[in-house]
Amino acid sequence: MANVSGEILINRPVEQVFDFVADQRNEPIYNPQMLRSEKITDGPIRVGTRFRAAARSKRRPVEMLIEVTEYQRATRFGSRTTMSAVDIDGGLTFEVVDGATRMSWSWDVRPRGWPLRLLGPLVARLGRRQEQRIWTELKNQLEGSGPAGASTE
Repeated sequence: MANVSGEILINRPVEQVFDFVADQRNEPIYNPQMLRSEKITDGPIRVGTRFRAAARSKRRPVEMLIEVTEYQRATRFGSRTTMSAVDIDGGLTFEVVDGATRMSWSWDVRPRGWPLRLLGPLVARLGRRQEQRIWTELKNQLEGSGPAGASTE
């Protein structure tokens, strides 16, 4: 297992950051690897809400199922992502810092099968870089410096 963690400061109110991130349908806006994400359960987003998503890969899109495991509006969002080769459990925490939002993440990445398990340290290093890029793009989007046409509503 590898752990991927970090944090970023976003100059937006905590509720706005939380609501945007908790709705996984927004991820393709700030994550260029994400091809699509759709909510597949009815009702508001809460514990048990599931999303079906797909991310870019060299060969073919990687399909994933994302389930909300913790939902405390504006403070904590947890999820479990299941893919064919890996499972990811963890979450995001949100806190107000001088009118901005500090968003921290911590993901436990569990590759399936012994060959992939040997790559744990590499997965952690690559995962940290990838997460930092994703959340920096989220920051750019929410602070208004993302690509034209992106919406944060």
